[in-house]
Amino acid sequence: MNRNSRTGADSRRERIFRRDAYRCVYCSREFRPDELTLDHVQPRVRGGDQSDGNLVTCCVACNTLKAGEPVWSFLARNPELRANFLSNATHVWPRLRRSIEEASRKRLR
Repeated sequence: MNRNSRTGADSRRERIFRRDAYRCVYCSREFRPDELTLDHVQPRVRGGDQSDGNLVTCCVACNTLKAGEPVWSFLARNPELRANFLSNATHVWPRLRRSIEEASRKRLR
């Protein structure tokens, strides 16, 4: 990785952390930057991209719990984390938010 691309990655990471107020979108707790990761709402292996609308701030514990699972599936089983996500991740692509809401409605049936 060249120096310029590393700087771009660092600035994206910091920009997302600032946007999310250093708060994990899942558990809603605030953390120091070294305790946070960037999470792909739609995992890259499932077609997700590196855009700001697909990236959220996530603590290490929640990221480990979610692993590579699609967020809609993960949050369908976790109502408290889903409510936090929908409250905190207002910048996520609308289609991703809809998939989370639809999955939770199906689970409640």
